[in-house]
Amino acid sequence: MESLSEDPVMADLIETHGKLTIEPADGMFRRMAASIINQQLSTASARAIRTRVFDHVEVTPEGMLAADPTELHELGLSESKVEYLKNVADAHQTRGYSVAYFEGMTDEEVIAELTEIKGVGTWTAKMALIFCLGREDVFPVEDLGIHRGMETAYGLTQRDAMIEKAAEWAPYRSYASRYLWRVVD
Repeated sequence: MESLSEDPVMADLIETHGKLTIEPADGMFRRMAASIINQQLSTASARAIRTRVFDHVEVTPEGMLAADPTELHELGLSESKVEYLKNVADAHQTRGYSVAYFEGMTDEEVIAELTEIKGVGTWTAKMALIFCLGREDVFPVEDLGIHRGMETAYGLTQRDAMIEKAAEWAPYRSYASRYLWRVVD
């Protein structure tokens, strides 16, 4: 991660927050379900809803497909998020999604496949790359926390400038992203 340490701001973040890890998830569906729930919600709201859903529903493709939509609404999920979670559950079940399924695929191929699922956009696919597949060089410029972190740490507000800055961190942009999230957490 030498490219991160060469950046003085990032070096300070590494010193402040310690070494962070990026590893494939044991439960890919569970992590994707969390990303779907987190879409377009504040951190606190997403956490509260996610906790309720995860406490009341078996968070597996089979469990989500069997879950009563009315119960999911009562737990705080919108109608569209219920549909998206069931779409992701169906894709996991029918396509056999796992970390191994995506091995050998480029990030772009993974994003293309996942965004075929209604409810999975580029942001959710990039979250899957980082938090499900453990890919080390993903920069989710679409993420509000990344925008806030870039503005706080670097004074950058323009998307193109953020992407340009992040290019300096390759091939460890996922790690840099985790540090930027720490800036605003």
